[in-house]
Amino acid sequence: MLSTLIWLPLFGAAVMGFLPGTIAASQFRLGAIAIASVLLLWTAALFTQFDISTATMQMQEYLQWIPTLGINYSLSVDGLSLPLVMLSNLLTLGVIYSAESLVAQGQMMQRPRLFYSLVFLINAGMAGALMAQNLLMFFLFYELELIPFYLLIVIWGGTKREYAGMKFLIYTATSGILILAAFLATVWLSGSGSFDYNAISTADLPQRTQLILLTLLLIGFGIKIPLIPLHTWLPDAYVEASTPTAILLGGVLAKLGTYGLVRFGIGLFPETWLLVTPALSWLAAICVIYGALAAIAQKDIKRMVAYSSIGHMGYVMLGMAALTSLSMVGAVLQMVSHGLILALLFYIVGVIEVKVGTRDLDVLNGLLNPIRGLPLTSSLLVLAGMASAGIPGMVGFVAEFLVFQGSFTAFPLPTLLCVGGTGLTAVYFVILLNRTCFGRLDTKTAYYPRVTWREQTPALILTGLIVFLGIQPTWLVRWSETTTAALVAAAPINRQVMNPPAILQSASLTGIAQSLNNADHL
Repeated sequence: MLSTLIWLPLFGAAVMGFLPGTIAASQFRLGAIAIASVLLLWTAALFTQFDISTATMQMQEYLQWIPTLGINYSLSVDGLSLPLVMLSNLLTLGVIYSAESLVAQGQMMQRPRLFYSLVFLINAGMAGALMAQNLLMFFLFYELELIPFYLLIVIWGGTKREYAGMKFLIYTATSGILILAAFLATVWLSGSGSFDYNAISTADLPQRTQLILLTLLLIGFGIKIPLIPLHTWLPDAYVEASTPTAILLGGVLAKLGTYGLVRFGIGLFPETWLLVTPALSWLAAICVIYGALAAIAQKDIKRMVAYSSIGHMGYVMLGMAALTSLSMVGAVLQMVSHGLILALLFYIVGVIEVKVGTRDLDVLNGLLNPIRGLPLTSSLLVLAGMASAGIPGMVGFVAEFLVFQGSFTAFPLPTLLCVGGTGLTAVYFVILLNRTCFGRLDTKTAYYPRVTWREQTPALILTGLIVFLGIQPTWLVRWSETTTAALVAAAPINRQVMNPPAILQSASLTGIAQSLNNADHL
C-alpha cells in the first residue's frame, strides 16, 4: 500500500518522459494533475487505516533486497511521517496545477514533459525518504531529490540560476556525504550487521563516538533545514528558482532536514541528543532573530519570504531541543504549518510577479485597489502575513504556541528570544503589506491583468487549510501525538525538571485544548 506512493510518481515520471513530443502541453498537464490527484487521495486513504493510539510503525512493507550488505526494502509510517507525506502530495498537486501560469516567459510550454517528470521524481524521493526504515534506503531517496531540484533551478530559474543551482548542488551533496558517513559509521561501530532502523542500537557506543556521529547528522541535516551558518544557499536558490520550484524547496525539501534529525538524531542517539540541546536551543533562537532581521532588510519580496523561512524553521528546532511532549507535538505541527504558509506566500508572490512584473518593494504599491489592482490576491497576502506572524485563528499561532509553552521550562531564555522573534516577524510583514497593498496605485502601471479564479484556486485552498487547522488544530495534532510522546519517553530526561507540572506533563488533546484556551493570558 505504501509502495504506491513511491512507484506511481516514478511511473508518472517515466510516462511523461517517453510520451511523444507531439502531444499538446495541455494534455501533459491534465495527465500530471490526474496522477498527482491519485497520490493525494491515496494518502488520504492511508489516514483512514492509521491507528492514532499506536506509537509503533504501521502499514509495514518488507522485502529483502541485498541481505549481505544489510540493505532491505523496508517501508512504514507513523505520526511523524504520515502528515509530511500528505503535505508533500498536497503541494505537488498544487505545483503541477499552477505551474503553467506561474513559470514566466513561456518556458513552461517549451518543456512540460521534463518539468512534470522532475516534479514526480522529487515527490517519489520525498515519499521514499519519509517512509524508509532502512538507513541506506533513506539515503538513496534523500539523494534522489538532488538532481531534479538542480535541473528545475537552472532550466526554469532567474537570471542567476546557474550560480544558484550550482551552490544548491554543492551544499546538498555535502549534506548527503555527511549523512552517509554517519550512517555507515553507526552501523559498523554498533556491530548491528544491518542498516534496518529497528536493528540498530547505539547504547553500547562510547559517548564521545556518539557525539561525533550525531554532529555529522546535525551538520548534514542542518544544511537541508537550513540552520545558521549553513543557510547561505537558501536565499539564492529560493529567489532564483521559479515559483513552483520555490514552493517545493521551502514547503517540502526543508522538512527532510527536521524529519531526519527527529528520526535519526533523537531516535538513534537519545542520550547524546540531550548533551547538545542547550546549544541547539540557542541556535534556534539565533535562526529566528537572524531570519527576521534579514527579512526586514530586504527590498525583494521573494527574498524577504525566503529569509522568513529560516526564522520559522528555528521554531521547529526549539521544540526538538526542548524534547517535551508538548514541544515535540508543536514541532511536528510547525513543520506542516510552515509548509502551508510558505507555499501560500511564494504562490502569491509568484502571482504578483507575473501580473505586475516586479517584486521590488520600492515599486509595488496600491495592489488592494479594487478596480485597477489585485484586490483578492492582496487580501490573501494580508492573511498569509497574519498566519506567518502567528496571529490567533491561524495554524501558525497554534504551532508556535505549543512550541513556546512546551519549551519554556526547559530553555526559558531562548524561548523568550523566539517569542520576541514573532514580533519581528510582524514587523517585516507590516512593511511588506504597507508597501505592496496600500497607498496610491501608480497610474503609469495600471491596469494590471486580472487574476482568474483558476489561478486563485491553489491560494484559496491553502488559505482554507491554514484557517481551518488554526480553528481545529486537533484534526492535525492527534495524528502525531502518540508518536512524539513515545520519542520523548525514550529519552532519559527528568520529567520533573524538563516539564512543567500538571497540564504540560501530558500532550493529550484535552491538555492541548486547555493550553490554547489559556493563550490570551500569556
